Amino acid sequence: MQKITVGNISIDVVRKDIKNLHLGVYPPKGRVRIASPLKIDDEAVRLFAISKMAWIKKQKLKFEAQERQSQRRFVSGESHYYNGNRYLLNVIYHNAAPKVEIRNKTYIDLYVRVGSTGKQREKVLTEWYRKQLKDQVPALINKWQNKIGVEVNDWGIRKMKTKWGTCTIEKRRIWLNLELVKKSEHCLEYIIVHEMIHLIERKHNDRFVACMDKFIPQWHSYKEELNRSMLSHENWSY
Repeated sequence: MQKITVGNISIDVVRKDIKNLHLGVYPPKGRVRIASPLKIDDEAVRLFAISKMAWIKKQKLKFEAQERQSQRRFVSGESHYYNGNRYLLNVIYHNAAPKVEIRNKTYIDLYVRVGSTGKQREKVLTEWYRKQLKDQVPALINKWQNKIGVEVNDWGIRKMKTKWGTCTIEKRRIWLNLELVKKSEHCLEYIIVHEMIHLIERKHNDRFVACMDKFIPQWHSYKEELNRSMLSHENWSY
């Protein structure tokens, strides 16, 4: 990978065996990346970047304006999110196994042992989040397998820093970002459909967009909702 600078913007350039130039701007800070065919020279890539500079700056401003949580300490009174809703964390100390419970529409009760550390409290809540997402996903995959007419061989959940989901096409496996458990269920459904459509069409081309429009016509608004939603505090690196 090489870097070029256009104005005051640094751009990663990756050479691939592809036919066309592809431009992307990625969270959380608006990293810019161009995937270039092997045969295109550096000057052509630079001219392409210059021609797209207005769009690049617009996308970078979106990420810079996006609200982010401060680093969580997992103490009572903090805001935490689940299924698109904001809750206040309520830490309860007891001498039993840790657990998490939603109480009415206001609180997430986190039961932990006396003397637990912030890391330990975080682990309990993270594992609870993982279980909730695991409980949601199978029904959605089954629903869309029947509608789209594709089969998912395997799926999993993991923390991802730049993507909401990804698909290993050869193995027909879908990976989902754990952070989706904090977003509205229709956003989770949109990402699942997005990755399943990749089992029909690998690229984000006209055919892919046509499939998305057919199966989930509101996908543009769901994508925008995800892009606007609050990001967790992360130590992002690339």
